[in-house]
Amino acid sequence: MNNALFQPIKLGKLSLKNRIVMPPMTRSRASQPGNVANDIMAEYYAQRASAGLIIAEGTQISAMGQGYAWTPGIYTPEQILGWKKTTDAVHGKGGSIFAQLWHVGRVTHPDNIGGEQPISSSALKAENVKVFVDNGTGEPGFVDVVEPREMTKDDIQHVVREYRQAALNAIEAGFDGIELHAANGYLINQFIDSEANNRTDEYGGSIENRLRFLGDVVSAMVDAIGADRVGVRLAPFTSLNGTVDATPVETYTAAAALLNTLNVVYIHIAEVDWDDAPETPKEFKPAVREAYDGVLIYAGRYNDEKGAQAIVDGVSDMIGFGRPFVANPDLPNRIKNGYPLAQHNPNTLFGGAEEGLTDYSDYSQA
Repeated sequence: MNNALFQPIKLGKLSLKNRIVMPPMTRSRASQPGNVANDIMAEYYAQRASAGLIIAEGTQISAMGQGYAWTPGIYTPEQILGWKKTTDAVHGKGGSIFAQLWHVGRVTHPDNIGGEQPISSSALKAENVKVFVDNGTGEPGFVDVVEPREMTKDDIQHVVREYRQAALNAIEAGFDGIELHAANGYLINQFIDSEANNRTDEYGGSIENRLRFLGDVVSAMVDAIGADRVGVRLAPFTSLNGTVDATPVETYTAAAALLNTLNVVYIHIAEVDWDDAPETPKEFKPAVREAYDGVLIYAGRYNDEKGAQAIVDGVSDMIGFGRPFVANPDLPNRIKNGYPLAQHNPNTLFGGAEEGLTDYSDYSQA
């Protein structure tokens, strides 16, 4: 059955060798100062180049877009050059890699954004949300987020331009395309979800209005680099970082229809993946498939069998395997041959250096 995962697939102009996706996972190892992608990150991604598609970790589009300590950016010349190491290394191993473009909005702390007040759709603080800052110890120091200020129209236009430039920077850095991070409670999600957006202008209220910022950003990036190099990640049913929508099936089916009109190359849906999380409503996946003609990627609680079945059933075209890729750089080979999977060390996910990043071995070497 799992050979459904090993059928080739076209993604825009790319011919991918399998349908296994390494989704974006924050690892917080960018070089300081400057939040620059570095040699160990290049090695980490190259080790995992047997994935059909790698989507690199969330990469902030501006200094204001940073939510956590030590995450990489893509808005300075040094950062673009730093990412070139990764894209060259992955392409050298025959892999394909997209950059995930990230603005966290309110999910940050002034210590991570040069003392500024965060920005969001609305002046609503995310409740019970913490981020980590560099407190000088080398260990992530967790702090509460603060209340953001509501973005003005000028702010909105400014951030749209930042996204457009970041897309151009990603192509300059050698990425095959970009994924817009519109999920998990970050800035775009703060506009989409009803309970995080209390605006009364054309960016708030109705579903159409709450999707307007998403449409503006995607349109600008498609204009800059082409629709065949732009994907979008959505998280319809998570309440991560305090964003909740009152009518998620309706809202996110409308988002899929909007993205279809913009011809984005894929939609990547993050399903809830914690232990007692609610199941995705049955009607949702067929509705998205109906609304959107491009490649659909789902990520969440998938093993090889469940992932292959989703492809056979036609609800998904590719499957993201997140945490399994941390400790199994050769994950496609392990799936193909039924080899056991190694478990990752949760204590080395964020920060540090090679340990817990590049020191996991292939099955043949284990």
